[in-house]
Amino acid sequence: MRLLLVEDEIIMAQALSEILRLEGYEVDHFADGTGGLAAVENGIYDVIILDVMLPGMNGFEIERRAREKGIRTPVLMLTAKGELDDKDTGLDSGPE
Repeated sequence: MRLLLVEDEIIMAQALSEILRLEGYEVDHFADGTGGLAAVENGIYDVIILDVMLPGMNGFEIERRAREKGIRTPVLMLTAKGELDDKDTGLDSGPE
C-alpha cells in the first residue's frame, strides 16, 4: 500500500514515515502544500495523510481541490486544532 504524507514538521514526518515503513507501507513525503497537491493529483496513492497547517496551501485546500478533480482517495487529517469549526471545515472538504 502506498501512502502520501504531507507534513511540514520534519521530525514528525520522519517519525511517521519510519513507523509506517516498518509496518510495510511505501511512504512518500512532501513538506509543503503545493508539492503535496501535485503529488495528490498523480492519483497513485491508496491513502493520503495531510497536516492541516502547511506552507503554501493548507490541508483543507489540498483535499478540496483533489475532490473537485474527482480524486476520492481516503484522507486522514493531522491537526493540533480542536475547535468545532476546524472539524467542520475538514469534514466539509471531503466528498459529498
